[in-house]
Amino acid sequence: MENDAPTDKNAEDSNYELFVRRFTHHEPDLRRFVRSLLPTHTDADEVLQQTAIVIWRKFDQYDPDTNFMKWACVIARFESLAYRRKMARDRLVFREDVLELMADEGMEELDSRNLEHDALESCLLAMPEKQRELITLAYTPGVKVKELAEEAGSSAAAFYMRLKRLRRQLMECVEAKTQPQEPA
Repeated sequence: MENDAPTDKNAEDSNYELFVRRFTHHEPDLRRFVRSLLPTHTDADEVLQQTAIVIWRKFDQYDPDTNFMKWACVIARFESLAYRRKMARDRLVFREDVLELMADEGMEELDSRNLEHDALESCLLAMPEKQRELITLAYTPGVKVKELAEEAGSSAAAFYMRLKRLRRQLMECVEAKTQPQEPA
């Protein structure tokens, strides 16, 4: 009997680690999915928290060879519906059929958003380091573009034009990577 305890503990630890790895990897996408179903961020936070609890409780039913995100989205959809029923007296709650439609569309958009995100990362990595630093700094919270222009030794107008060209380059690169390829 004593020999079984460490094995059970190791299996439980391994299962927990797998859950944490999968959940933390997919949490941003799952949060966006839940947010697309509910009217406020507060509602989405509450449902996401409940969804995480349910996912953990049902994790022993999850097949690690299947798509975790799709499995988690099914649970999130049901949790969103349960939350909606609970809040049915609130006039900002969507009808159930509208919520179902939004959930279906949210799942379809998830793959597209991930593709765009991956393309953006790839395009940023393909840029020369100085350009990548410049555009990354321009989108860093708290950084003022005018200050970046001064540090670079150029006028604000010239700096904005440079940023505009870099943004256009990125947009064209992302669009090229995300457009369906036509058969030759």
